[in-house]
Amino acid sequence: MGALKQDKARFDTRLPLEQKQLFEKAAILGGYRNLTDFVIVTVQNKAKEIIEEREKIIASQKDKEIFFDSLVNPPKPNKDLISAKDEYNKLISK
Repeated sequence: MGALKQDKARFDTRLPLEQKQLFEKAAILGGYRNLTDFVIVTVQNKAKEIIEEREKIIASQKDKEIFFDSLVNPPKPNKDLISAKDEYNKLISK
């Protein structure tokens, strides 16, 4: 079995020499093979972190909307809820 073929894309950037040296030092100290590996891993981790946080916020906002909508526009009680209320009323009226 061969490895799956992955599409490749190129990403080029220009940066000040001082910044490149800082990144290279971090790559070496972090145990990365080279600057490219360091940049890819670091940026990928940060991208995932940002996406996960944003998705939590979106889900949280949607949850709030659902919750408050159910408070403002509650559904009519179903048979099980009515039955539970009737049983509760019997218990407390004794």
